[in-house]
Amino acid sequence: MIDPSELAFFVQIVKEGSLSGAARELGVTPASVSKRLGKLEQELGVLLLNRTTRRLSVTDAGELYYANAVRILGELEELERQLSQDRAAPKGLLRVNAPLGFGRTYITPIVSNFVKRYPDVEVQLQLSDHPLSLIDESFDIGIRFGEVPDARVVATRIAANRRLVCAAPSYLKQHGVPKAPNDLARFNCIVLRQNDAAYGTWRFTKGRQTETVKVRGTLSSNDGEVALNWALDGHGLLLRAEWDIAKYIRSGRLQIVLEDYATPPADIHAIYPEKHKLSPKVKVFVEFLAASFQGPAGSKPASAW
Repeated sequence: MIDPSELAFFVQIVKEGSLSGAARELGVTPASVSKRLGKLEQELGVLLLNRTTRRLSVTDAGELYYANAVRILGELEELERQLSQDRAAPKGLLRVNAPLGFGRTYITPIVSNFVKRYPDVEVQLQLSDHPLSLIDESFDIGIRFGEVPDARVVATRIAANRRLVCAAPSYLKQHGVPKAPNDLARFNCIVLRQNDAAYGTWRFTKGRQTETVKVRGTLSSNDGEVALNWALDGHGLLLRAEWDIAKYIRSGRLQIVLEDYATPPADIHAIYPEKHKLSPKVKVFVEFLAASFQGPAGSKPASAW
């Protein structure tokens, strides 16, 4: 029976080109390498290396042994990798929290595709108007926009995102286009009352200058989809994440204004407790999310229009 450790030993000698070089890599003396090689040749009944005081040369039998040793070791390594993957295959219950509208539109179909690929994982997806505490509510993963305030969790960015001011062309045709943030005071703005952030406060940055504007309007809601539909109906200006409005910008139903001004980042993150960092189901789901958000251009926001 051929011992894989002997295969690796012989491969090391051939790669180093000398017994002394192999001895250095193996952390033993050249004499012990020579003795082990002689024992190997004796067991095989063939000469593997021609030895002189100056150099080593591989015999025909040695060439055959070396080529097959490399192949067998590679196959053993691949087998070990596959078995390791099987041991770490994702399984069990995965609890996910995501924002209501975004979760319904984007996360729901991703979960559907995920469980088709990983049928041993049971996913509970809870959509909510307000982000829920992963620790207190025992969620494995949360989907969040913008900065992650909780230092007790690990955050992985799964997609870039921006907040953009937009309106229906019909509204802009009737009321004009704002040229600077302070112009917003004379426009009807659709206000979102979400999370704990001060509602109706929009912040803009251009160069090193930051400006905070308190906007007002006749319509407000805690539901982003409701607010978006009001903007589509021509009721006013809306500050919304590009993932929510991208298809309407492309179709021309919404138009971006104040493009020269940056707003606070709204990058999309998957967050999870530190203790879940090495969990196969969490690791694979986060990777699956990130890959899903890198899909065809038609299914994700463009960086510019």
